[in-house]
Amino acid sequence: MTGDSRDSDWSDPGASSLSLPEELLLALLDEESGYFRQVPGWNLNCAMVGAVLGELSLLGRIDSDLKSLILFDSTETGRPVLDPLLREIASETEQHDVRYWVERLAPLSESVISHALDRLVRRKILDRHSGDFYTFTKRQQRGETPPEEDPLAGEFVKARLTRIIFADEIPGPRDVIITGLVDACNVFHLMFQIDEEAEERIKFVSRMDVIGRAIAGAVTESVVAPSLRRPSLTKPIPSVSLRDLVFNRELREGRLPAGFAILAEKYGPVFELRLPFRQNLIVLAGLKANQWAHRMGRVYLRSKEYFEGVDKAYGVSRSMHSVDGADHFRFRKSLAPVYSQSTLTRRLDEVYDLARTHMASWDVGATMPVQTMLRPLLNAQSSPLLASIDTQDEIVDALEYKVRVLNVGIVKSMPRFMLKTPSMRRRAKATQRIVDRMQSTHTAKQRVGMHKDVVDAYLALHASDPQFLPESDLSLPLGAILMTAMYMGDQVGFALYWLVKNPELYERVTAEADALWANGDPGEDDLSPDRMDVTRRVLMETLRMSPITVMSMRTVMNTCVVEGYELPVGAQLLIAQSATHYMEEAFPDPWTFDIDRYAPPRKEHLGGGYAPFGLGTHSCLGRRWAHMHMAINLLMLTHHFKIELARPFKRMPMDPMPSQSPSNKIKFRLVEQRHELRA
Repeated sequence: MTGDSRDSDWSDPGASSLSLPEELLLALLDEESGYFRQVPGWNLNCAMVGAVLGELSLLGRIDSDLKSLILFDSTETGRPVLDPLLREIASETEQHDVRYWVERLAPLSESVISHALDRLVRRKILDRHSGDFYTFTKRQQRGETPPEEDPLAGEFVKARLTRIIFADEIPGPRDVIITGLVDACNVFHLMFQIDEEAEERIKFVSRMDVIGRAIAGAVTESVVAPSLRRPSLTKPIPSVSLRDLVFNRELREGRLPAGFAILAEKYGPVFELRLPFRQNLIVLAGLKANQWAHRMGRVYLRSKEYFEGVDKAYGVSRSMHSVDGADHFRFRKSLAPVYSQSTLTRRLDEVYDLARTHMASWDVGATMPVQTMLRPLLNAQSSPLLASIDTQDEIVDALEYKVRVLNVGIVKSMPRFMLKTPSMRRRAKATQRIVDRMQSTHTAKQRVGMHKDVVDAYLALHASDPQFLPESDLSLPLGAILMTAMYMGDQVGFALYWLVKNPELYERVTAEADALWANGDPGEDDLSPDRMDVTRRVLMETLRMSPITVMSMRTVMNTCVVEGYELPVGAQLLIAQSATHYMEEAFPDPWTFDIDRYAPPRKEHLGGGYAPFGLGTHSCLGRRWAHMHMAINLLMLTHHFKIELARPFKRMPMDPMPSQSPSNKIKFRLVEQRHELRA
């Protein structure tokens, strides 16, 4: 394959022929886990650069012997995965060998990987799942290739490698290079059962081509040099002064995203908090830090220590939140269907009826604290939808216990004996009664003809593999379903507060609601983005200014470097992902509630700084369900009632722990019932 790729639009999803970087990623993908086979960071960087050099050689831009890399043509290819590296090579006046270029260009590999993955997704070769897991699309699994595409694009790299290694098929230049690169990554033994004969065949094929041999040799030699695995010069991590913590008004008042943004502005994207009576915390806060955590966190960070206190409180050995890697992906794959937005919209009649039945218990003229008003409203819907039971009689005690567990086990703001007080023991029993109720109502006979819910999904996973999810570990995930009411209720509370504070927006949301319900309950097709545009953007801005999930805590399991700062093994890391919500570079004038941020041409949420549902592999699995469900409730509240604040606040009072919540000091008054509540 030679010549100029400008004959086709490389950015077009329909463009043919995979590049070597894309083929290498496909070879490294372990579809069972959703991860790419774990090649050490420096090794992968070198291999990806080697793939780019191989592609440039096939395009006739460069050539190589064992002593030097020669630039033949500096004309750009039009491929974003290749051209930045070609420009670097063209900028050098002296000739160097391939190893020199592999090592010099290695820092650009993340961009190569990002462009390659984006193109594989656009071409419908890979599906990207929440948390940056990847699997082959169903079309690829069936071996289907549209006639307009090069068959190479639809053929698994693994199948080609199988024929080359085990069937002695004569390889072409591209096959030689990819074989050498996969061998340099040392993952053939993870893909196949390799005996001595196969190993000899791999070595033979890798040496068949000069450029392939040079690239593979350079990668292999580079990856064994430990001094090059991370930068030798890293910056010291600054420590936040006690004064800056004490006098940070936003932190004192519970506005953690804004508080961390202020610290990052002074100290940079990586800084250390030295807190009394606990291990120091290293904080990541910034656009690039978020991007790193989202893409690379699963390689360097783990969540076990963060959640083990919660696991212990519920008497389980582990949970979806405390495991990483393939086990975490397996949990997510099992639960994704029941947490999908389509699962919610198929049950809209139930959502409306459950919400109206609860609202009918409210008295016009009454004043209710925000949490007391909205958590039960959301629980009246989420418990039947997610678990097929009513938990209103136990939810207050169950949530009180869960909040105490989070404060003891994760936030560590309370000593462990605070879980053993008489009141907490009583509330723990309430949680167990709910779990028992869930299991007793989910027998095979009782579930005939019923919608599959989250409890069904967990019980099915247990039945299919009792070792993976034993019966002893069911209490926590089933009990965790109850937290949905707390998180969504609090987020709707934030949104309602911002609406009441912005009367013009309140009127626009009310108008959308009245239009949707003008001819009866809206169906799935009616709840389109354009018909609930203002409501959707109000929620998005609420999630920016007042997110429930403001940070994540992790333990560094592999030494890594972020923005020039080395994070040592064992360090406790606080990822303040929502700090970017209050950074000018991501959201200009961040203190202003402005829903036009999310409309064209601004679309500020696409700039990488919007992270209300977390980052990486542990991001919220049901975020699309939650967003739609919260929008429906906000619309129903404004359609059925005129609501005011009982008293105004200059600044919204907040409860920062264990999740950011609107304080119960905020009280709403039901001024008027606008439409009938049909139970």
